[in-house]
Amino acid sequence: MTDKVVLAYSGGLDTSVAIPWLKERGLEVIAVTVDVGQPGDLQAHRQKALRIGASEAIVVDARAEFAESYIARALRANALYEGIYPLSTALARPLIGKSLVDVARRVGAGKIAHGCTGKGNDQVRFDLCTTSLAPELEVLAPARVWKMTREEEIAYAEARGVPVPVGRRSPYSTDENLWGRSVECGILEDAALEPPEEAYGWTRAPERAPDVPAYVTIGFDRGLPISIDGQATDLPTLVPMLNRLAGDHGVGRIDHIESRVVGIKSREVYECPAALTLIPAHQALEALVLPRDLLDFKRSVEQRYSQLIYDGLWFMPLREALDAFISSTQSRVTGEVVLKLYKGAARVVGRRSAYALYQHELATYAEGDRFRSEMAEGFIYVWGLPARTWASLEEPPAPAPAAAPVVPAPRAPTAVD
Repeated sequence: MTDKVVLAYSGGLDTSVAIPWLKERGLEVIAVTVDVGQPGDLQAHRQKALRIGASEAIVVDARAEFAESYIARALRANALYEGIYPLSTALARPLIGKSLVDVARRVGAGKIAHGCTGKGNDQVRFDLCTTSLAPELEVLAPARVWKMTREEEIAYAEARGVPVPVGRRSPYSTDENLWGRSVECGILEDAALEPPEEAYGWTRAPERAPDVPAYVTIGFDRGLPISIDGQATDLPTLVPMLNRLAGDHGVGRIDHIESRVVGIKSREVYECPAALTLIPAHQALEALVLPRDLLDFKRSVEQRYSQLIYDGLWFMPLREALDAFISSTQSRVTGEVVLKLYKGAARVVGRRSAYALYQHELATYAEGDRFRSEMAEGFIYVWGLPARTWASLEEPPAPAPAAAPVVPAPRAPTAVD
């Protein structure tokens, strides 16, 4: 191995500062930008990395793989960390980590570096990706050891002529991909304050959203969205379309007090318009076609699956095993779901499927009812038999109160005393 290091390069403050920092310690830096659907000119990021000292800069187009092998799995699992966060940032990390390992092996690098701090979740994810896929590689995390505040990083960059997309008046840190946008730092660190409008980039304020709702129909095949309003659309195309449409109607804002892997609480602000439209649609279709016991058990699997992604354990046997179960549940999750997008909400208002367990002639109270109501009494008798048997028995006698401890009477003083 050589003194080459492959750096996960985003073009942001931390990774821009990391290039000269690593070079000053005698390392040759190969900057790798993985395209997972983030906006911006990634070729410009590549040129910037070369200008500030990288010996090589590579852009990996992973959009299709991210949608089809990561987002698709998370959507089928209805993955929401703590029931709230669709794991947009967390979900991209294993794919980025795998890309770094691939490049490191190709160029003969012995080290991988990332720009994560010691407080964040992403350091855990990147480190574990490398450990799982290439334990022979060393992981460097400059932001864990350089002990610079954000203001000191900006000053460090300015002193070395490194342009960064952060100003002293707007100190937000953002991360974006197909599945969502995260924003933190600055005023957002005060959990008591409402996020200012300037922090958002993908969504319109609900009160400023159109006064007329939009209706959108999502077609699913075996748990995956395949069309929008009847038009066949692949997942890498459909997700950005929904991000724009739902975001215009104020859908997708999340303000979350989150339990980080490292044990601290953090205030996280996300924008996930497509995710918060597709996941409710998928859940509604599952509710239509899956039996109750399967739905109940799958919810417990979904919670574990979400935790696994959040904790950086993508490349572990448990994830593959849970994927196998989840995939087996999706064979009948096919149909269409209609959503109403209005003033910050994506509400399911209709659903249909050839595999629907909902049968009108069983559910209706009107003419055509085929439900045999006369059978209900016998069912209730059998269903309630354990409760009836329990209630028919006498309660056991209450335990006798414990005897009070005997306290010896005080001894009268004697002449000896």
